[in-house]
Amino acid sequence: MILFGVTLSVLALLAAGLYAARRVQGQSANYLLAGRTLSIPLVAIVLASQAIDSNGTLGNTDLTADFGFWAGASLPIGLAACLVIAGLFFAKRMRALHVVTLPEYFEKRFGRAMELPASALTVSAFGILLAGNLVAIGFLLDRFAGIPYTTSILLAVPFVLAYTIAGGMFSSTYVGVGMIILNIFGVLALMTWMTLTHGFSAPEGMGPLALGQLTSADEGAVLNWATIIALALGNLVAIDLMQRIFSARCPRTAQRACFGGAALILALCIPFSLVALAAVSIVGPDSSGPVLFSLLGDYAPTWLAILVLSGLVAASLTTASGVLLSTATVIVQNILRLPETVRGISPMTATRIAMLPMAALGAFFALRIPQTGILLTLTFDLLLAGLVVPFILGLYWSRGGTSAALAALISGVTVRVFFFATTPTVYGVDNTLLFIPNGLVPESMDGWSTFLAAIVSLTAYVAVALTSRSVTSIPVAQQPQAPEATLASARV
Repeated sequence: MILFGVTLSVLALLAAGLYAARRVQGQSANYLLAGRTLSIPLVAIVLASQAIDSNGTLGNTDLTADFGFWAGASLPIGLAACLVIAGLFFAKRMRALHVVTLPEYFEKRFGRAMELPASALTVSAFGILLAGNLVAIGFLLDRFAGIPYTTSILLAVPFVLAYTIAGGMFSSTYVGVGMIILNIFGVLALMTWMTLTHGFSAPEGMGPLALGQLTSADEGAVLNWATIIALALGNLVAIDLMQRIFSARCPRTAQRACFGGAALILALCIPFSLVALAAVSIVGPDSSGPVLFSLLGDYAPTWLAILVLSGLVAASLTTASGVLLSTATVIVQNILRLPETVRGISPMTATRIAMLPMAALGAFFALRIPQTGILLTLTFDLLLAGLVVPFILGLYWSRGGTSAALAALISGVTVRVFFFATTPTVYGVDNTLLFIPNGLVPESMDGWSTFLAAIVSLTAYVAVALTSRSVTSIPVAQQPQAPEATLASARV
């Protein structure tokens, strides 16, 4: 019954996404960036949907149940902090540049030599993020339909592709609106039910007031702060976040929408941390699968389970859709530049084709690391290590050219990948993707490597910039703004 209700809700949202395809009207501008017409509420919703997915809910609840309130809440706190930072310092500037993708900014500021590695890093990292959302759907089908996890992952991919291929950003926006409505009602109903039935409690040392989780390394403070910093800064260079900012009607709309999106993230995700703490005593420590699924499947009324799970699945589909659209756009426009070399292929057709290998990459990571919140953090950890420094300093500092940007990217990513391959755990869970057994790196380096890679990246950029003669006469952020151009005439 639960699966049937969730399926109906998801199909209704997919129908809305397919209906939105009518607004594309064969125009690249409409497909990739919704014609740059989205208002403040719509941009806020699509920005929030990046966080209100399986990572901000399912990953949040699992980490909270295992390690404490701040371990789970650090996910939405970090993502909300990112939108606040973006709104204060970056959204207006980036929207005013009239670029189509984030790597296009790197090309304008540092040249083609930086555009290619930046594109490759973002596409690879977002394959990991896509996986986190497929994991949630896989667990749901396994728990409520008895479909094996591997089969569930393979079944989820066509649903994500269906409405994304059809309507692009308009489809993501339409489904995002429905997703937010579902989640608002779901969170309110879940919190009310918990209050009236089981109440809220927390195991000793795991609640919101257990501030040792933020001050003591023995209680996970390093990992929690590493998560917050990785998301707050690493998400600034998320290609799906920037693509949604570029879809705003104007720079001021983009800025204000960031603040609205941050408020939505906190309002809809923090309650799941509180629910997870109470669920520990209700479900017990030995529950099989995600603690939220156990609570909803075994203890909550059916109608509540359908409502909450429908919102969760819809959010995962919306985020996965945004990931597919943004990565496929980067592949076509910034890596291959197919329309320039292969005549007769439109930007939309090429983008739709490029979604297929990205979906396969996401499925691969989902099968290798069946986690949610961990995959989210790992994605932005890699982006923090390689792209945040050239992104910020490229906007605000005239010194530093291609050499400085490449030095920051290569050194930061090299350090982060080295520790990823040699540390036995990733944010507190076993490293099952790329661990090389060794006696050099202890488990205690988990978390610290996030800060170390970012520091190395910053040091490399500044050192090369100060010793180089390369100086940008007019910083990108201060260049005079050209009239708005349509994407049909942009480099695609």
